[in-house]
Amino acid sequence: MADPLILFMPSGRRGRFPEGTTVLEAARQLGVYVESVCGGRGICGRCQIEVQEGQFAKHGITSANDHLSPFGAKEKRYAEKRDLKSGRRLSCSATITGDLVIDIPQDVQINAQIVRKAADTRVFERKPAAQLCYVEVEEPDMHAPLGDLDRLLAALERDWGFSDILVDQYLYPQVQAILRKGKWGVTAAIHKDEETAQANLIALWPGLHNEAWGIACDIGSTTIAMHLVSLLSGQVIASAGTSNPQIRFGEDLMSRVSYVMMNPDGREAMTKAVREAVDGLIGKVCDESGANRTDILDAVFVGNPIMHHLFLGIDPTELGGAPFALAVSGAVHTWAGQLALDANPGCRVYVIPCIAGHVGADAAAATLAEGPHRQDDMMLLVDVGTNAEIVLGNSSRVVAASSPTGPAFEGAEISSGQRAAPGAIERVRIDPDTLEPRFKVIGSDLWSNEDGFDEAVAQTRVTGICGSGIIEVVAEMYLAGVISEDGVIDGALAAKSPRIIENGRTFSYVLNDGDPLISVTQNDVRAIQLAKAALYAGIKLLMDKQGVDHVDAIRFAGAFGSFIDPKYAMVLGLIPDCDLSNVSAVGNAAGTGARMALVNRDFRREIERTVRKIEKIETALEPKFQDHFVAAMALPNKVDPFPELAKAVALPERKTLAANDDGGGPGRRRRREGGRRARN
Repeated sequence: MADPLILFMPSGRRGRFPEGTTVLEAARQLGVYVESVCGGRGICGRCQIEVQEGQFAKHGITSANDHLSPFGAKEKRYAEKRDLKSGRRLSCSATITGDLVIDIPQDVQINAQIVRKAADTRVFERKPAAQLCYVEVEEPDMHAPLGDLDRLLAALERDWGFSDILVDQYLYPQVQAILRKGKWGVTAAIHKDEETAQANLIALWPGLHNEAWGIACDIGSTTIAMHLVSLLSGQVIASAGTSNPQIRFGEDLMSRVSYVMMNPDGREAMTKAVREAVDGLIGKVCDESGANRTDILDAVFVGNPIMHHLFLGIDPTELGGAPFALAVSGAVHTWAGQLALDANPGCRVYVIPCIAGHVGADAAAATLAEGPHRQDDMMLLVDVGTNAEIVLGNSSRVVAASSPTGPAFEGAEISSGQRAAPGAIERVRIDPDTLEPRFKVIGSDLWSNEDGFDEAVAQTRVTGICGSGIIEVVAEMYLAGVISEDGVIDGALAAKSPRIIENGRTFSYVLNDGDPLISVTQNDVRAIQLAKAALYAGIKLLMDKQGVDHVDAIRFAGAFGSFIDPKYAMVLGLIPDCDLSNVSAVGNAAGTGARMALVNRDFRREIERTVRKIEKIETALEPKFQDHFVAAMALPNKVDPFPELAKAVALPERKTLAANDDGGGPGRRRRREGGRRARN
């Protein structure tokens, strides 16, 4: 019988360990950082972990609390003397008795995943849906027996032009006290989303109140990014990010849909998890800026369709299979309180509309930010993740699609792959003559061949390869002749370099020959080929629809896209040929679009109109997808020329090698993944 399988989140590292192994020891063997200052004596309490219970079909794991040893003496002593939160265990004490999914809580993580979604510095014209209005209200008069609230509304119409105002119910019991505390001078918050919409009185303060905040939030499947914005200036005051806690229910989105289908309370658990994470970020940005939660009056949220649905408390099951029906595609207007978010009781929430079943509000927000619909050039906008969202167009026509790239670009399905965290290799160069590599890891500015590198990474160590590093190492292997245009590692080079090692019927390239040994296997290369081919085939379908054979500009959106080197993306054949000066990363464009919709309500109308006009292409229904996919398996492509790339990079001579056991060809993988729609 096999030893228990242990999976650590959010790193995704896994392994089998004999029963009786402590969780701390398992973590150490897998290179998962769990701090233990006291050396495992159960004194410091820094090694806390949580067990995630339920069926995790993708990993073949049924995880339960009773798959750990009962509470030991060290844990009981620590719980009595200190504070061990409910559901927490000390990994130095708890031993493994069965399969487990282990979550390392954010508050005890040191090498936590880096959330790289900062706000850009663009300034937009300010026209928020919520505004502050100071008025002086007439005092009560026995000869004019008009109610206090009625006189307040009359003052708002007189001074600000708002008529027929709808008052939030929670304010009725408070109006008289606020008016008297302010000596009949008060500040009202009025929410009016559209010119023709009814104005709402959503908050009221005594005297002059000059603080009003808004939240712009991008809920990604991997990370959540939030900006606190002044509604008075339009400036970002504070930003914060965190890993999406839903990752413990499944790394990719279809795993989360499966979790909902297999667990009766799965939807509720994931909705609660993401809302708690969002509310926690509200606390972080308020603490950072000194803002008060009760001054938050408006919020804009974006996310892919499954994140969108789960945040709103909607069952995403219908998005798990054709025809991928959204419960709601248009803009959503609701209240923060209804989403369990602690803000002003009158705080409104606006959720940007989704484009299609798997092209979400995040893609719509990125479109708003980059504006292909506002220009004549043919712009390609790509958000790379477990599912690529693709928008292509100009002022004449915009088309959009999604393509199931799978989780390889985020480190999953790669033998030494991991998420972007300290110690992960993110940049790679290979000497074409000696085949010797050098690399950079997150957390250090030094290359691995520079003096002081070992000391600089002594704490984090070199732990694996993250997405940008995976793209670069495969592209560099191609440029150095280590792999052929068909993606086969050239075993004949083993005679030239000890970096090429035999693995049965295939070969691997050793990137780091230290501890741990990090190599790129033939199956790793195949996983990247399959992922990039799916993306490129989706892009080619949109180019076919537009009737173009080239694009004028390419924009990489999203946290991952921000760290992709455009040159290596093109060498890999991830994107079509284009002047490299017109290829750029635009950071968290979805977050920028959310901020635009927050500070200016006219942008809400713009993206609502634009989404209605965007033509949605379903790649699964397009017969040419397979042809494009097969051609795109080659590096950079079997049929498409790359003249602009050739001006910037010395591409190797084309050579093909016979592949042995390489993990399956494109047709085989395509059939296997045909029903899967991994979304990010």
